[in-house]
Amino acid sequence: MTDDLVRLAREWLRQDPDPDTRAELSDLIDRDDRAALRDRFAAKLEFGTAGLRGELGAGPNRMNRVTVMRAAAGLAAVLGPGKHVVIGYDARHKSDVFARDTAAVLTGAGLHASLLPCPLPTPVLAFAVRNLGADAGVTVTASHNPPRDNGYKVYWGDGSQIVPPIDSEISAAIDAIGPVDELPLDGPGTLTELGEGIIDDYIDAVTSLPLGEARDLRVAYTPLHGVGAATLTGAFLAAGFESPMAVEEQRNPDPDFPTVSFPNPEEPGAMDLAVALAAKLGADLVLANDPDADRCAVGVPLPGGSARMLTGDEVGGLLAEHVITHTSGDRLVATTIVSSTLLGKIAQAHGVRYGETLTGFKWIIKAGPGLVFGYEEAIGYSVGSESGLPVHDKDGIGAALTVAAIAAAAKRDGRTLLDLLDDQARRYGLHATTQLSFRVEDLSLIAGAMDRLRGTPPTVLGGRAVLSADDLTRPDGPLPPTEGLRYHLDGDARVVVRPSGTEPKLKCYLEVVEPVTGEVPEARARAAADLESLKTDLAAALGLRMP
Repeated sequence: MTDDLVRLAREWLRQDPDPDTRAELSDLIDRDDRAALRDRFAAKLEFGTAGLRGELGAGPNRMNRVTVMRAAAGLAAVLGPGKHVVIGYDARHKSDVFARDTAAVLTGAGLHASLLPCPLPTPVLAFAVRNLGADAGVTVTASHNPPRDNGYKVYWGDGSQIVPPIDSEISAAIDAIGPVDELPLDGPGTLTELGEGIIDDYIDAVTSLPLGEARDLRVAYTPLHGVGAATLTGAFLAAGFESPMAVEEQRNPDPDFPTVSFPNPEEPGAMDLAVALAAKLGADLVLANDPDADRCAVGVPLPGGSARMLTGDEVGGLLAEHVITHTSGDRLVATTIVSSTLLGKIAQAHGVRYGETLTGFKWIIKAGPGLVFGYEEAIGYSVGSESGLPVHDKDGIGAALTVAAIAAAAKRDGRTLLDLLDDQARRYGLHATTQLSFRVEDLSLIAGAMDRLRGTPPTVLGGRAVLSADDLTRPDGPLPPTEGLRYHLDGDARVVVRPSGTEPKLKCYLEVVEPVTGEVPEARARAAADLESLKTDLAAALGLRMP
């Protein structure tokens, strides 16, 4: 195996056009660093429905120019000559290079490529695919992953991320690609470098959402060193809002994300600078995008300089009721099996259809006809109108704009988003959710934990009887099979356990429902205690240490 590693490394080196990864790999070969070579060449990044995502570096188990060119060639083989692909990218290390490599491979294979004009939010790419009538789209981004990572997402002609069997077809085509230095890069295809008109078209689309009339609102905002600031600011101004005040240290794109441990607004500490800015400004609302701006975090400033950050499920409930009450006709709202059950109750109360899907927006978008709103608990939302969704993926800009409209209307009435959440708790019961995640170095720990749950199914969790269990791998359920377990507990509580599709994590999604017969804070306190009890029992059942 060791001789094979060196042989594979030398073969890779011969085709690698990137001086940075060539230098890295040459050094590893010269030092005979077998452990590092094994890490890069004994496995490869697998192309799936999330495309590719991984650490930057040399070799097939890393994101690099060779990996990206192979992916582009595989996509070109599946689509065929003459097809049109839109390409976008964020501001991470190598993103612009990977985007141009993609364009070169596609045009070399006889396809037509349209390249977005600069680093832009992922929802702009998803919008552009449909707006330009393209056959597919690619965006180079690792979303909220650490700075060392990058990724490659593929969209189909409907503007949503690919689903099976397209992912398998592309993966098989990638495997059939030879050395990338033999790929034609000056073929019969054409490259169009798009102007800023595509950004204007996107802003026109999101400002046509049902935003109401209220506009008096002061917003503190952070793009977390990502690409969201310019597009979000343009959308707010076009809609008639005051320009959000951005955290200066985090306003401009920076692929090293120097002010945060993880560039994810859900991570501890990530929102500290935005909350401090809100206190300084006397802001009414705190908003954040993740680095590629397809997700949106929301906070309400509190007296004393802190803020109450809303969960994805809480924002989802507020957005859903807003969209439903501002649209009419036969409509569908949808969320995933790991999100709160609140959306189903909201839909039932308003007489609209409700859909439940597997995790991921690629499934939400395909929930059915008449979809006007979809969300997932991981702060991802797609907001629409009676004419449908302008973006067939999660859209952190459109969501931020709509949340601002809701908050402005509440402010006009002397209220905040927190008052609206209390209203929903009284109407539907308090639906409290949280997540318990176990990050691992050894992926076998995840498989072992799932085996333990299946081998010794829990009968009680958090003092609540387990009424039924769904093994989501079974092919006879209402959804496509996926690795996961769902438990229905006494009192409408629910637990879902599944491995992450993009990170080395085991994720557990917990929900309790508390009737509100007195004050809402009392129900929240009971729910918080119940969720902590569920966490403790679930960690024990998994055989894993509480994080």
